[in-house]
Amino acid sequence: MSNVSILFVCLGNICRSPVAEGLFRVRAADAGVDAEVDSAGTGNWHIGEMPHPGSRAVAKAHGLDISAQRARQVQARDWFERSHIVALDTANLNDLQAARPDGATAEVLLLLQDVEGGEEDVLDPYGMDESAFEDMYVQIDAGITALLARLTT
Repeated sequence: MSNVSILFVCLGNICRSPVAEGLFRVRAADAGVDAEVDSAGTGNWHIGEMPHPGSRAVAKAHGLDISAQRARQVQARDWFERSHIVALDTANLNDLQAARPDGATAEVLLLLQDVEGGEEDVLDPYGMDESAFEDMYVQIDAGITALLARLTT
């Protein structure tokens, strides 16, 4: 599989989408999928910041290092440079669809859309305790597994 370029999107790009980016990067490599991976937020509040300490901790607990990532906001070019833009929840999916520029080529997905029996939205753990970050990770893990299955079948 080639020409896969994924952008994971949450609200501020400090909690959910950095974990999704880090986990997809590892899982895609393990599956032999050559993919460019990035993450961004629909909002601009955290541009330039590291991922949230809770996201860094849960990522580290699962063998991922996301500490080099820095938050950024979705840009118009993303719609043309990415094959897939993956929203972590329906609110951000709706915001993305509303902002979609004319002629955009990226396919827009909801991360959990192919996860059977699950929720639509990945929990936003911002302001919550450590257990919420673990719950978020479990949802992202399921979503990444389903996304890779979609991309490789």
